[in-house]
Amino acid sequence: MRTIKRTYKAEYRPIADLITYSPMPTRSLRMIDPFLFLNHHGPQRYSPGNKGLPFGPHPHRGMETVTFILDGDIAHKDSGGNNSVIESGGVQWMTAGKGLTHAEVSSEKFKAEGGPLEILQLWVNLPARLKMTEPKYKGLQKEEIPFTTFKDGKVKAQVVSGCLNDTQGAFETSTGINLSTIFFEREGVFTATVPKDHNILCYVIKGEIKINGEIIQSLHLVEFNNDDEELQIEALAESIVLFGHAEPFNEPVIAQGPFVMNTVEEIEQAYADYQQGKFE
Repeated sequence: MRTIKRTYKAEYRPIADLITYSPMPTRSLRMIDPFLFLNHHGPQRYSPGNKGLPFGPHPHRGMETVTFILDGDIAHKDSGGNNSVIESGGVQWMTAGKGLTHAEVSSEKFKAEGGPLEILQLWVNLPARLKMTEPKYKGLQKEEIPFTTFKDGKVKAQVVSGCLNDTQGAFETSTGINLSTIFFEREGVFTATVPKDHNILCYVIKGEIKINGEIIQSLHLVEFNNDDEELQIEALAESIVLFGHAEPFNEPVIAQGPFVMNTVEEIEQAYADYQQGKFE
């Protein structure tokens, strides 16, 4: 079995009244190439007449954002003309590429009525050859994303991208990123074969799991060694895990604010282009 290198507890970093835990980057972990950044918002309940999510218009370049709406909703609007409201169980994937401005806020209905909210946002790097690709966006509701059930029936997975348990994910990627949200009943066992040269992303959203005899609680990120292809996760309680893997790019990563490039000069150019209105 693939062995654990280290586990990391997500750091608590509230954004205004939004409960936020940050598993990556932290003081202990910069990134798991090509996975750059992960924020876990909630779970919490908003009262009627709330202001909703605080993520107004802001730019990105050189990376992708993948947003998992576990509960609540997100109203997305971007400079490419995309406009959607993705509800509980849905996922949106935005490739910023050469530059895009977007807002991720709550729908008017959610702000008026309130309700539970829990969201994950993951940033995935783009390799140098794709940093300046054309931006694109795709948002899918829960029913548009395939689920697969493992043989004991106690483990189900929403296959977002790549392939898992012979099920093809809903989103096609240009970099071979595999991402799934895995739902465990107590004593459910998940097994997977992951190429040895792929880095694994494994974050416990809820519950308690065991890997190679080590117990991992919720709000913890697991970093693995690249020493075996086989992986097994056992749930000690009802649990939800964000699971992914990909071949690392092994390129320089210069991240500043919303831009992720390969050199300082490219970062400076991104700021200059944004200030000159080239992201609109």
